[in-house]
Amino acid sequence: MRRDLFVTGGTGYLGRPLIAALLTRGHAVHALARERSAPRVPDGARVIVGDALDASTYADRVPNGCTFVHLVGVAHPGPGKAREFEAIDLASVRESVAAARTAGAAHFVYVSVAHPAPVMHAYIAARLAGEALLATSGLPATILRPWYVLGPGHRWPYALLPVYALLERLPATRDAALRLGLVTRAQMIAALVNAAEREPLGTFVMDVTAIRNASMGRNSTYSSGP
Repeated sequence: MRRDLFVTGGTGYLGRPLIAALLTRGHAVHALARERSAPRVPDGARVIVGDALDASTYADRVPNGCTFVHLVGVAHPGPGKAREFEAIDLASVRESVAAARTAGAAHFVYVSVAHPAPVMHAYIAARLAGEALLATSGLPATILRPWYVLGPGHRWPYALLPVYALLERLPATRDAALRLGLVTRAQMIAALVNAAEREPLGTFVMDVTAIRNASMGRNSTYSSGP
């Protein structure tokens, strides 16, 4: 079924390939971008010039009843970027939720983060605050919780794959290794397409296992609730 989608962060690491995939599947995509970044939006999407940190610059151009996909966040998050997580990650989702509610969006898709974890506490806190905003918004939502997304410019953790494989086999470490497992960008794009095309019923969470399964057409690992 063809859907109207509104995507923030559409010129980023996940946004560009996601928009391309959605267009290939026949969806109408509206992509929010700053004026200087607008040329980087994939051809075929309708560019909405605005500021992701200020809903008043774009809220009136969010299609009524659309699926709203929020992808804005600090590039290459690290422990030293706590202030940026507050100023960008959390601020942008706050504005996106407000814009989605104003537009009567049918579904909100949000990339959060796997938790609990022994590191990246400020990043996790900002993303969980975003989940809390969604929980009180009344919007049907799908929340994806990856830990690290492998791909171009994000390749160093490939060296850890043998360690992960071992940890996933040991009973004492299996749950944590699966929760904080690595996913590829292709798996994330497949999971985001899956989420965007999903019927908006309540709140659903996709953990690392569900994200991996989405690329194989499996939906059984969705879980309801926060």
